[in-house]
Amino acid sequence: MDPTADSLLSRAAHVLSPRADELIHDVEQYLRREVPELWDEPDIAQMTRENVAEHVIAVLSGIEHDIEPWRIDPPAADAERARRLAQRGKPVTAMLRAFRLAQGRILDRLLEELPRLTSDAELINAETRKLIALTTGYLDRTSETGVLTFQAERDRHLQWRLSVVNEASVRVGTTLDIARTAQELADLATEHFADAVTVDLLDTSSADEPPAKGTLVVRRVAQRSVMEGCPETNSLEAIYGESPVPPQQLQRYPDGSPPARALITGRPSRHHLGPTASMLLVPLCARGTTLGVAQFFRHHKADAYGDEDLLLAQEVAARAALAIDNARQYTHARATALTLQRSLLPRSTPALSAVEVACRYLPAAAQLGVGGDWYDVIPLSGARVALVVGDVVGHGIHAAATMGRLRTAVRTLADIDLPPDELLTHLDDVVIRLAAEVSSEVSSEVSAQADTESAGDIGATCLYAVYDPVAGRCTLARAGHGLPVVMTRDGTADILELPAGPPLGLGGLPFEATEIDLPEGSLIALYTDGLIEALDHDVEAGLTRLCRALEQSSASLEATCDTVLEALLPADRPRDDVALLLARTHPFGDRQVATWDVDADPAEVARVRASVSEQLTTWGLEELDFTAGLIVSELVTNAIRYGRPPIQLRLIHDRTLMCEVADAGNTTPHLRRARVFDEGGRGLFLVAQLAEHWGTRHARRGKTVWAECALGAPDLFSAAAALDLEGIPGVV
Repeated sequence: MDPTADSLLSRAAHVLSPRADELIHDVEQYLRREVPELWDEPDIAQMTRENVAEHVIAVLSGIEHDIEPWRIDPPAADAERARRLAQRGKPVTAMLRAFRLAQGRILDRLLEELPRLTSDAELINAETRKLIALTTGYLDRTSETGVLTFQAERDRHLQWRLSVVNEASVRVGTTLDIARTAQELADLATEHFADAVTVDLLDTSSADEPPAKGTLVVRRVAQRSVMEGCPETNSLEAIYGESPVPPQQLQRYPDGSPPARALITGRPSRHHLGPTASMLLVPLCARGTTLGVAQFFRHHKADAYGDEDLLLAQEVAARAALAIDNARQYTHARATALTLQRSLLPRSTPALSAVEVACRYLPAAAQLGVGGDWYDVIPLSGARVALVVGDVVGHGIHAAATMGRLRTAVRTLADIDLPPDELLTHLDDVVIRLAAEVSSEVSSEVSAQADTESAGDIGATCLYAVYDPVAGRCTLARAGHGLPVVMTRDGTADILELPAGPPLGLGGLPFEATEIDLPEGSLIALYTDGLIEALDHDVEAGLTRLCRALEQSSASLEATCDTVLEALLPADRPRDDVALLLARTHPFGDRQVATWDVDADPAEVARVRASVSEQLTTWGLEELDFTAGLIVSELVTNAIRYGRPPIQLRLIHDRTLMCEVADAGNTTPHLRRARVFDEGGRGLFLVAQLAEHWGTRHARRGKTVWAECALGAPDLFSAAAALDLEGIPGVV
């Protein structure tokens, strides 16, 4: 009997069906050699194996039962497998090549069976043509369906990846905090493509140098897991012989470990850690510097990491690395500015009898940077004390450096005992000169490119107060600064109204001083605007809250400072720098001050010296009789000889003994070295040698020459040696 072509094809397929496993194995081995990319990952290899088996069985079954090619149903999981290939980043050409190669192997095996079933050459040729048409039709239909599914999944995956990268651009790097930025990376990754994430940064003070072998000390700055406590990272890290690393803990990567190689080479890598576990290692690199490494673990999901996942992790990590580098540079600049500012602020306030002081400085939130707020407590002659609070406009190193220059200028001007209004006038000139220097620097091209932060005008505000414990009065002047608050002993706090002076740097406008009485125990509060200004209330409301906070009873001034800050500032960092200076006054009584009016007669020197000796005996300072007597004699003699009446002598008994001689003359005495035959010129030299400090301060009418002697019995022989009497011209 002569079988038809259709029945012959059916018979050939029927003969091969029992040996389908052999055919499947043959096709599988062939594809392993020709399409290795489908076999390099265990899960993809298993999927390819299943795909080959189901397609071979489907083709043989369709031919055996004379089913038209367009009616042969492909495997139900075919579309899902195409989607998985797209998800794993396999090229569509690999899938199409596998289809064509498998078709060729099946055709070869079927054609080998035809001569065994018939010797009719024409029938074999006809069968061959029909078989090629049938398998080609099936291949075209299967390929078309697979390509459409693959492309749809590819487009969806690319869209998802773009959305993740876009989300990373929004969510990672929201602040300039390194740890928070790293944690944002870990949070984002665990939400989208990882079961656990760790972020380790190189623990170096400066990341300018690339990491070297043997120096890979890192700090665990962030970690996140879909399970509480990161158990995955603990178990997976144990594969490399490492113990679990808690947050913020230092660790050293073993030489040759995957994280160490990633840090040294700067290349990402993908690792299979077990049947269902995989890991991505992505170095965090920005601006040519390796900052650390991020590790992404997956073991809860069925699919291991693929090339597409590695590419996504690189894109997200690159954005995170740039944000971390920005935060690192900002943190370094902020730390430098903060260190500079703190070094320019007083390390401690001096111990004074006239006032008890407490102070606070709080830098602004990290986003704004360090500002130019400052405070100072400056001892002056006559037991007086200067209280200063100022604020430089702007933030950053430039503002901190400007603050330091202004604070130095204030101390220098205070050292020559200028009144508050005159001191602010001179300080205004200093600011104008500084602004001119900055403008000239910015005008040059090199400076404009190298230091854009310093561009712009310099502005500042300042409040300068001088408290005199002998008179119990305080003289204040302000340059655009906030009004001080004074609280008397009855517990009532009031805003002290002062003339409004212009901010420093405007020039040409006068400053006006105000003098007030401050009884015993009065509290004066000086501050910068960051204390009373806030988004939820205006300045007046802030002043009211300041007064209420000061009126609350506290055990000490330090406790009062804390109360004020808690009442006026938010729980986190303030929006602007805050400087607060509290001072409680302690006026001197008659027991600490002695005053004598002196006639302009040289004979008065002996009487005054005797009065001083008597007063020192009353105070129990007999050991200073000789030293103080000599200083008083010289100062009174100079006032009688070169000054103008009225002349007054005043002794102040405090932590030192202060001798002051005031007269109505404006001539300033100067220290000079007398020549051998000069009759005078040695008095101030002796005063300078015997006293710890001496100087002159001018008032609106006249001047005061003062000298301070340390309490305690002086060593007369040491004093004589210090005087170097033989070296003084004219002394024998």
